[in-house]
Amino acid sequence: MQKSMLEGLKDKLPVVPGILGKEDYFNSAVLVLLMLINEEFHFVLQKRAANIRQAGEICFPGGKFDPVQDANFRDTAIRETVEELGVTSDKIRIIGNLDTVVAIMNTTVDAFLGILDVYSLEELQINQHEVEKVFAIPVSFFEDNEPEAYKVNVRVHPSYVNQAGEEVTIFPAKELGIPERYHKPWGYAMREVIVYRIEGITIWGMTARLIRDVVIKLRGL
Repeated sequence: MQKSMLEGLKDKLPVVPGILGKEDYFNSAVLVLLMLINEEFHFVLQKRAANIRQAGEICFPGGKFDPVQDANFRDTAIRETVEELGVTSDKIRIIGNLDTVVAIMNTTVDAFLGILDVYSLEELQINQHEVEKVFAIPVSFFEDNEPEAYKVNVRVHPSYVNQAGEEVTIFPAKELGIPERYHKPWGYAMREVIVYRIEGITIWGMTARLIRDVVIKLRGL
């Protein structure tokens, strides 16, 4: 690189740093949805239907970014909420952005905080193909109750065993001349998994992390 190119390189640096290689992830967006019930804000959550990916889990409305339908991740969050809860977009008010979550399973989640402007959950026409049920939990519950915290161990595997019982190498570390310790699974990265439990409902993973993030921000007010 010549000295004269330095200024040009500087102009190409991002004003706000992003996530390098984000296009290689499963990119999605969710709407952390609030609803005012009896003068108190509640989180609006849903239980995923039995016939879809991550069936039976508790989550906020959201889904995969679609470059054909969505101009940005905000559009994704609104579109998915409309499709899943059966409300019109004018009933959704976006308050602002939350931080992007980079999940363990090769997924990024751009999160937004919003308000659902309906008087009752009974007004919703939920999509039964994707959502089993919708319910609301007071934000104050999460302010008053700390989550449980656990750990999972994440390792890097340079190969896997297919259905025929054959080992398939996907990262040829030996052939590339990379040190021997990378020829077999490596790494012992401990990742925190937080869990909230309330009246037989378990909220965990990314959804719990987003709730905790909102609660931490509230405590800083």
